This record gives sequence, C-alpha cells and structure tokens, in this order.
Amino acid sequence: MQQNGSSASNGSGGCGRERQSPSFSPLPAATTRVRRFIQERRTLPLPRVMVVFSGAGDGDKPGDAMSGSEPAEDDPRQPASPSPNRTPSKPPRSSLNSQEQEFPEVISLNVGGTYFTTRLSTLRRYEDTMLAAMFSGRHYIPRDAEGRFFIDRDGAYFGDILNFLREGELPLRDRVRAVYREAQYYSIGPLLDQLEDTQPLTGEKVRQAFLDLLPYYKDNLERIVEIAKLRAMQKKARFAKLKICVYKEEMPITPYERPLFNSLRFERSESEAKLFEHHCEVDVSFGPWEAVADVYDLLHCIVGDLAERGIAAEQQCIGVCDKHLISHYYCKRPIYEFKITWW
Repeated sequence: MQQNGSSASNGSGGCGRERQSPSFSPLPAATTRVRRFIQERRTLPLPRVMVVFSGAGDGDKPGDAMSGSEPAEDDPRQPASPSPNRTPSKPPRSSLNSQEQEFPEVISLNVGGTYFTTRLSTLRRYEDTMLAAMFSGRHYIPRDAEGRFFIDRDGAYFGDILNFLREGELPLRDRVRAVYREAQYYSIGPLLDQLEDTQPLTGEKVRQAFLDLLPYYKDNLERIVEIAKLRAMQKKARFAKLKICVYKEEMPITPYERPLFNSLRFERSESEAKLFEHHCEVDVSFGPWEAVADVYDLLHCIVGDLAERGIAAEQQCIGVCDKHLISHYYCKRPIYEFKITWW
C-alpha cells in the first residue's frame, strides 16, 4: 500500500510537472507573428509629413506648398516687381518742376482772393525779386480751381506792385507805407529805394535818426501803455493819467540858472556830478539828449507813435520837478501829464 501510495504520489507528481510544463512552452503561432510584426515595424523608417499653411485663395496656385518650405532665390535676370500692398511712390519734386517750366505769355493771378492779369515779362522785369524767381520755372506754384496761379498774400496793394513793374509808377502818399511793406515781402529793391526817398518815409528816416539818440525810447513807450492800461482797469475808468518827465538839457537846471554854474555836467568831476543825479517822481522819464530837436519834438513823437497803435493821447505841462539838489539849486525838469483815453 505504501508502495502504491508512493507510486501514486510519484504519479501525481509526474502529472503535476506535465501540467506546469505548458507555462514554459513556446507561444502560439499567432502571438509569435504579432510580436515579430511589432519588432519589424520598429526597424522601418517612419514617413515624414509636411503641413503647409497658406492664405485663402492660394491653395489653387501650383508650387505654393514648396514655397512654404524654403524661400525661393531671387532671379537676378528678372527685375523685382513692386509689392501689391505698397502704394506707388510720388514722383520727385524735380518732375513736378519740369511740368511747370513753361508759362503762357499772359498770366492770371489769384493774390489772396483778388484777381490780376499781367504779362509774364512784367513779373520777370527785375531778376532779383521774388516774383521773377517764382515764375522762372524753378519752383512749383499752386493753382486755384480756375487755373490761376495762387499767391497767399493780401492783394489790396498788389496792383501798386504791378503798376511799378509795368511803368515805374509810385503809389499815392497815403499808400506808401503799406506798399513799402509789400515791396519788402516781394524783395523789389528798385521800388524800395524810390519809396525811401519819398514822403512820408523820408521824414521817418530823419525822425528815426533823432530817436536813435534815445535807445530806451521803445521801452518807455511800452511802459506808458502798460501803466495806462493797468490804472484804467483798476479804477474802471475810460482814461488814465500819467506823469512823464521830458528834458533835453543834461544839467537839471533852467537856462536862466546856468550862468550860476560855470560848466556843463560832463565837464564836472565825478563827485560834483553825483550831487545833481536824481530821479524825478514820475512814471516815465525821457532825456537827456544832444540834438537840435527839442522837448516838443519828442512829445510829438510820443503822441504820434501812440496814435499809430490806435491809442489817443493828450499832453500838457503841469510844472517842474522842483526837487532840491544842493545849496540853492533845484531840479527844473518839466513834468507833463499824459491823458490816455481807451474808448
């Protein structure tokens, strides 16, 4: 029985080994083929796929896919074509000037809205003028809607300019100053020279030579205007009054007292001169100066220059400074009251 048991156990053990042997046996044929296919696929090279993105409407053009991968080299034999998105450049100004080289014999002008008609030779009469340069063909001149050449300038006195270019005619006296300014703008030298030798410009040159002796004249004129405006605004008044000292003599004494003092100021010593130096209690002071023109001439200049600016001014003498200087000497500079009327 034991032997049978042992044989039985051996038999069972043998059967057990036969049951476990399938785990070490080769895989079925199907499994083996799958594994072989996977191994072979790993050794094969993978195909490369190229994706090209193109704009709408470009897919129908041949060669677009290749153009996305590498930029095509420019062919030196073919000229570069302009980009369709780039606007064509404007022609240079030289080409515009070449279009304006020729002028008709009769020129129609629009000067600030005033129309004139003249000959081309009239505008070119003097070579060194602005008009001759404008109509020389070297510069571009705009035109208005009617085709007239346009000059952006007030045309009120352009007729006087043309009359001088045509016949050498000078303007009337009341138009001389305005025409002179226009002649300066157009750089018409011959007209400027002739106007300076006529009234009122000749008188203005003589007057200016006198005012050049008073380099502070323009600044004092501005002070008069500012002070008068400030006082009128503070008092809410129609006019304002100022005290202005105008004296010609360098020595602050009257001619009647001059014999008591033997010399003029610039001949005195520095210490003596300081004894007579002082400032009168006024708003503005003019003087002294050395010229034939006297105090009344300067007063005329002040009132006239204020009138040129549209400011009405009246003046009258109200006395002298009468400030004590030294010993029995008193300041005798005249004081004038200016009345500035604003409206």
